Amino acid sequence: MSAIGSLVFCTDCGNLLDGSAGKQNVVLTCTVCGAFCKDTSSKTVVTVSKPTAFPSALRAKRSEVQTLSEDDVNTTSKIAQRCEECGREEVRYYTQQLRSADEGSTVFYECECGHKWNTNN
Repeated sequence: MSAIGSLVFCTDCGNLLDGSAGKQNVVLTCTVCGAFCKDTSSKTVVTVSKPTAFPSALRAKRSEVQTLSEDDVNTTSKIAQRCEECGREEVRYYTQQLRSADEGSTVFYECECGHKWNTNN
């Protein structure tokens, strides 16, 4: 008899046998060839394989993958907008959708002097 997971097959003809619903030491009878097969579906089979057993192009490139920190990711852009406090001509900005989807987003501005303000689109 052969078992794949909880499926049990007849070793003589390969027919799928009706399971015993987890009962121990049950003998199953094949309805096609009449062979008697022991139910092994209640056994748990655990297999372990090495990572090298399944080569992967992605795993091979693992050393080439860069790791970014939060400091590496630039979440703001610069725009030619005058700062209301110091008069600087260029400030950083980012947008965020704070209201419902059918309304405009909110633009947040930040100057190097530390002044922050926002406008609604």
